[in-house]
Order: sequence, then structure tokens, then C-alpha cells
Amino acid sequence: MSTLYLVATPIGNIEDITLRAIRVLGEVDLIAAEDTRVTRKLLSRYDIHTRSTSYHEHNRTAKLPVLLATLDGGENVALVSDAGTPTVSDPGSELVQAASEAGHNVVPIPGPSAITAAVAVSGLPTDEFVYVGFLPRRKAERRRFLNSLALEVRTLVVLEAPHRLRASLTDAVSVLGDRRVAACREMTKLHEEVFRGKLSEALDYFEHPRGEFTLVIQGQ
Repeated sequence: MSTLYLVATPIGNIEDITLRAIRVLGEVDLIAAEDTRVTRKLLSRYDIHTRSTSYHEHNRTAKLPVLLATLDGGENVALVSDAGTPTVSDPGSELVQAASEAGHNVVPIPGPSAITAAVAVSGLPTDEFVYVGFLPRRKAERRRFLNSLALEVRTLVVLEAPHRLRASLTDAVSVLGDRRVAACREMTKLHEEVFRGKLSEALDYFEHPRGEFTLVIQGQ
């Protein structure tokens, strides 16, 4: 019986990888990577020479049977995303289900996560929180989605790209009200920044947003 490992990789700082992850990446027969160019930098840093193949949003349907055949052939596979834990806001859930149904072991190798890092540093209640991923890109859909969360009492965790940050903050103020927020930018990277304040204040502060954002928003 072969094993599919879900290996968490650094979300920014390349030193944020566990000893277990390094060992597993070196021991498996194949690494399925969201972007082999990104993963190659990590492998090179830790002198890992395991062969790799791509597995991402645009080729996952074609690659799934190939990876299953690899597992069926007795080889172990590690799934990695560009950053953080694979299958969380990244492809992989279909592979996990298929590998499990085929009788293979599926083993998580935990590690860095922008979600938990942002929640921990937010200063907002952490006993319960709701992770909603990226907000819809279109304004009407985004506002409807935010409206569905308006009465949620738990802390909200949202991912957002820099070019959509201001639009999302504007809609959040309008729909949710001017709540407290921790806007975490470029977590663990060179220009890491955490802004704590009201949503409207974050909108004023990030006039020209750069980098990836994790927003931790106060519940109702």
C-alpha cells in the first residue's frame, strides 16, 4: 500500500519548514507540485533531488489518473502547493479522495499556514473562527457573499489579492459595518506587515496595496 503525503511548505520564509517535511520530500518517489519552478527552489535549498511533476488547477483532471497510477505502482507521492498546506484554497481534494478510495494511505505533514498565523497575530477572538477563502471577484457576488456572513458571530478569515483589496474592504464596510480587522500582508516574508484597526482605517492605510493579504475580521 502506497502513501500520498500532503506536505505543508513555507508561506514566505524558506526556513519555515519542518524536519519531517524535509525528510519526507527526500524519501518519496515523486513530488506533485503546483508549480515545479517554485518547488525547485525549495528542494535546491535543502539539497533534495526527488523527481517532480506538475499538478495544478489547469491540469489536475489529466494528472489525477497519472498520480493514482504512480501510487498503484507502489510508489509514494508527496503533494505540495506553492506555499502553505496543499488542498486548502489549492487543488488536491479530488486526489485525496481518489487515493483514499483506492486504498492508499493519505498522511498530512503539517506546517506553515497563513490562516493560523494571521489569526494568532490578529488580536481578535481566536476560540472560534470561520475561514471563507477568497471573496468573489465580481462586486454583486461579493456583496451577496458578505451579506451571508453579516450575522456570523465568529471571527472571519479572508484571503485577498492586492488588486482587489480596496474593493473588498469598501464592500466589507458597507455590508458588515466598520468592524475591527487585522490586515496581514506578506506573512513571514521580508515586507511582512500587520495592520490592526477598523475596516475603514485599513482602507485609508492601504492606498496602493502590494503583496498577498489575509484579513481577520471581527464577528458580528
